Amino acid sequence: MSRKLTVLADRALNVPSRNRLDPDNKNYAAIIAAHDAALANKHDGYIDPVNSLFVITAATHAARGYCCDNNCRHCPYTE
Repeated sequence: MSRKLTVLADRALNVPSRNRLDPDNKNYAAIIAAHDAALANKHDGYIDPVNSLFVITAATHAARGYCCDNNCRHCPYTE
């Protein structure tokens, strides 16, 4: 059984881990804009501008209180 991460990473919630979203990704700016808009409007997530899937915000993950180990793009628990 894996141990769940419960301590937030040392970065702002609007900054994803480079391991989960590479800044060199050609869609980085659009993804960050969608995430930032969702955070500003206190939405649980947003529709990904590339693949149209629902993506949970870092704030929603943080409110859960632990990492779910699903390799989420905006996981606030992983570096």
